[in-house]
Amino acid sequence: MREPTVRTQKIKKDTTRTRLIFFGILALILIICSVFCEYLTPYDPYLQDLKNAKAPPSLSHLFGTDRYGRDMLSRVIVGSKASIFSTLLLVGLVTVLGTMAGVFGGWHGKRIDTVLMRISDMFLAFPGLVFAMAVAGVLGGGLQNAIIALMAISWPKYARIARSETLVQKEAPYLKAARLSGSGTLKIVFKHILPNIIGPILVTSMLDIGTMMMELAGLSFLGLGAKPPTAEWGSRMSDARSLLSSAPWVTLSPGVAIFISVMIFNLLGDTIRDYADPKSRGR
Repeated sequence: MREPTVRTQKIKKDTTRTRLIFFGILALILIICSVFCEYLTPYDPYLQDLKNAKAPPSLSHLFGTDRYGRDMLSRVIVGSKASIFSTLLLVGLVTVLGTMAGVFGGWHGKRIDTVLMRISDMFLAFPGLVFAMAVAGVLGGGLQNAIIALMAISWPKYARIARSETLVQKEAPYLKAARLSGSGTLKIVFKHILPNIIGPILVTSMLDIGTMMMELAGLSFLGLGAKPPTAEWGSRMSDARSLLSSAPWVTLSPGVAIFISVMIFNLLGDTIRDYADPKSRGR
């Protein structure tokens, strides 16, 4: 009975690794295309041609044109830079901020830990997107303020993960030996604690990329995120929502881009989670 089990684990491990490589390549292609988006547009995304306004999708304009005759495919490609890199920046900042808060609270414990956890409870007490809308509205909108608003609602999750993992590591024998050897707090945190807790945190951040992209696009759609002339998919959908009945391709083109990007990053995050699971990798 053991041989089929080992064989099954090996097949599952190879399948997970293949999926990881495949979705990793797709995500990398998406990021590279957003970096060089200006060189990949078939037309000038800002060139107006009123004679060709609201033209339906065709071989010459795969995503059609908007109300000013601008090629929608070119505008979607240009908008990828702001949408994708804003999302990656947001996830990176939230991961660092939440992890540092969780490690700090878990390591020092007592009052500091209690204060940090009660603050995180306050942020978690409100519905996430509603709270983000309120913060973005108070700050006056804009892409930077939307990122700050989403950071405010997202860091407690990472703080709690980092805190729980730090508490586990804090009582480990090797860490007690490090303290007895005279290692300082910074050395212990960066050399011993972070390398041992970074796994689940990175998996969580990868799974959050798609969610953050949707929330950022949602704030922009509501007018609380990116504003013209910043090219961002959510704001593109908001600007063209009045054309949904007469020229739906103008509104749906950025939506298709958001759907594809979120799907790729979500599948990549799921695959990384499966690959990091010891049961899927075998023993």
